[in-house]
Order: sequence, then C-alpha cells, then structure tokens
Amino acid sequence: MHRPWEMFRALFYQTLDLCKGAAPKKGKFRFKNKLLSLDSTTIALCLSLFPWAAFRRTKGAVKLHLLLDHDGYFPTYAYISNGKKHDVTVARKVPLPPGSIVTMDRGYNDYKLFAAWTEDGIYFVTRMKENADYSVAEERTIPITGNVLRDQLVRFNGIQAQKNCPHILRRVVVWDEKNEREIVLLTNHFKFGANTLSAIYRDRWQIELFFKALKQNLKIKTFVGTSENALRIQIWTALIAMLLIKYLQFKSKFKWSLSNLVAFLRWNLFTYRHLWEWIDSPFDVHPFQQESVQYHLWTPALGQHSQTMAT
Repeated sequence: MHRPWEMFRALFYQTLDLCKGAAPKKGKFRFKNKLLSLDSTTIALCLSLFPWAAFRRTKGAVKLHLLLDHDGYFPTYAYISNGKKHDVTVARKVPLPPGSIVTMDRGYNDYKLFAAWTEDGIYFVTRMKENADYSVAEERTIPITGNVLRDQLVRFNGIQAQKNCPHILRRVVVWDEKNEREIVLLTNHFKFGANTLSAIYRDRWQIELFFKALKQNLKIKTFVGTSENALRIQIWTALIAMLLIKYLQFKSKFKWSLSNLVAFLRWNLFTYRHLWEWIDSPFDVHPFQQESVQYHLWTPALGQHSQTMAT
C-alpha cells in the first residue's frame, strides 16, 4: 500500500472510458438528457486505528461522494472526503454537462447551488425543504392519471433566499402510496410532465442500491491498512472492480444480476473457462483441465536429466 492512491484514481477513470463504450445507449426514459444521481455514503472507521479520520469525539469516518449514470447505473465521478465535509460543498465541484438532469435527496438543498445550476443549463430534481417559504406564481394543470397532486411554479419569499436563488422554480407534489405520504419535489425543469419528474426522482433509488452492492460485495467495510493512502487505494480499487463487473454485465447476453455475477465469479476464480463464452452461457460452458507442465531438471551428480513436476 505504498503506491500513491492517485494512481488508482487515474486507473478508475481510464476503466470508466471502457465502460462507457459498452454501456447501453438507451435507458428506461425516452428523453435524450443525461440522467444522473448524486449522493454520498459514510464509511465508519475505528478512531483508535484511523486517528486521521476524526468524525465525532469517539468515531472516525470518511465519505464516498458519487455521481451515478442511469444509462447502465455505473459511477462516473467519485470523491473521497472526511466524514465532516458537507455534501453541498462537494456538489459544487462535480462536473455536470449542460442539459443533464441530476437528482438527489434533501441533503443537497442549497439555493445558491440551484441558482448556479439553473444559470449553467443544468436541470435538477430534488425534495423541497419542509420549512421552505415560498409563494405560488402559477398553478399548472395536473395529469388525469398518475399520483400527482399539485404542479406549481413558485418563487422563494425570504430576502436571503431571493438573493441566493432569484429564479422561478417548479414545485410538484406526488402521493407515495407505499408509505402513504406526500412527497414534495423541486425542480428547474418546466417542460417535462409531472409524472416524468416523479419517475425521475423515484429512479434515484438506484444510487442507494449501488452503495448497498458496493458494501456487500466488495471489501470497503474492513481495511487491510490504516493509513489514509491505504484506505483510499482500497476504495478506488473497489470502484474499479465495480466498473469491470458492470462491463461484463454490458457485454454479456445472459441477464445477470450484479450480485449473482459477483457470486459466480468468486466460485470460478480457480477454474479454467473461456470467459466470453462462459459469461454468455454460464450453465453450458464447462471448465477444462489444464495440462500439467513438466520441466527437465539437471542433476550434475548423475550427469543426466531428471524429470519432475514443477512445484
């Protein structure tokens, strides 16, 4: 773990280029805008072993901030910070192309950030703060079908809020049948139907599933080193592994789930198979036996070669 962690970060982005080329060109939505999710997950650490990662008085932690591409559900940007860094601070650094749509939870509620994205041509869909002070500029017609209760154009009332975000935004209230509650969405996209905006926010759950898969299938809850460099290497290595697994998913004709693919790869680490044949037909391609390799060993005392198995 003495190599610099920046080398593994560079390898992650090189592998990302490979993954992008194999990713499906069409997602579940019909619109052409790139749909992305932004979120972070906290990785708890033992403060006595990781004193450099102080989070609370008796706890240590780091945060993994991630941008997920919904065309294939793979990470396109990652940033590792200390546990105290606010999500909004990192969000300002995330590279987002104009015309893209980013969806995130209430932890990213920041009016200056919303204004900056609006002025840069970046769309967002998030949850509105419960105590937001606003006035309704226009009531829009809600769709006959679906779970939309209200569709409004609003502006913020507070002096500081108006200063930070002078733009009119869109407030969409949807009914969550599963949890029997209202969900209030906030966006700067005015053309999409309210049901589409609701579906966009619902698809944000995929980044939560990605974090769950990362922690369950790869080793980022226990670490082989205690230095900051070692920990960062291990997290970047796990992200590289996720990209390679996603690449195999994209290239395979078999409908793998990510957890099943990880499990099958583990079971077959020490078997010999043709990877691309096996990835398409995992139950039809049988392992083959590797031929034994023998070497001639010279024994000077006997003046002849003795044949023995290589060990």
